[in-house]
Amino acid sequence: MAKSSKQWLRRHVTDPYVRKARAKGYRSRAAYKLLEIDSREKLLRPGMVVLDLGAAPGGWSQVAAEKVNPGGRVVAVDLLPIAPISGVQVIQGDFREAALLDGGKADVVLSDLSPNLSGIGNVDQARALELSGAAIDLCRKTLKPDGVFLVKAFQGEAFDELVQRLKRSFSNVKVVKPPASRGESSETYVVGRGLAA
Repeated sequence: MAKSSKQWLRRHVTDPYVRKARAKGYRSRAAYKLLEIDSREKLLRPGMVVLDLGAAPGGWSQVAAEKVNPGGRVVAVDLLPIAPISGVQVIQGDFREAALLDGGKADVVLSDLSPNLSGIGNVDQARALELSGAAIDLCRKTLKPDGVFLVKAFQGEAFDELVQRLKRSFSNVKVVKPPASRGESSETYVVGRGLAA
C-alpha cells in the first residue's frame, strides 16, 4: 500500500465525522456537511421537493429525506448505483439526460457533483466547472423561481468563474465552508437563492 493511501486510511478511520456518520447510520461523512450548511442556511423544510445531483452513496439524500418529510420528495441521481434509501426516488444515469421530475419543479437542487479526478489541477477544475455549469442550466429548467441551489466547488482558477456565473443566474449568492469539510481541502460550497430573470 502506498504511503499516501496509508495516510488517507489513517485519517479516514480517525475522522470524527466518519465515526458520527457510522453511528447515526449515514452513508458518508458528507451528510454532516449538508446538516451543517442547512443549520446555518435553512435550506430544507417539510413538504419540499429536492433534487440531489451526484448523490452516490446517498448521505445527502438521507439528510434531505429526513428534513423534507412529511410530505416532501427527494429524487437522487448519479451515474453510479445507489442502494435504496427510504423516502428517496433513485435514478441511475446522467442528470443532463434523464427525466428527473416529470415536468415538476424543485424547491432545492443539491449538487455534490465531482468529476473523476485526474490529479491535474487545471483539468480537474475545468471538468468540475463544466459539471457545475450543467447543474446551473438544469436549475433554470427545474428549480422554482424562489428555489435554492447548493453546489460543491473547489477553490482554484475556475472558482471565480463559477461564482460569477452563479451571480448571473441567482439574485443572492453566498460561499460557505462547513466545519465537516476538511480545512486543508480546497472544497467549498456555494448557495444560490432566487433565480434571476
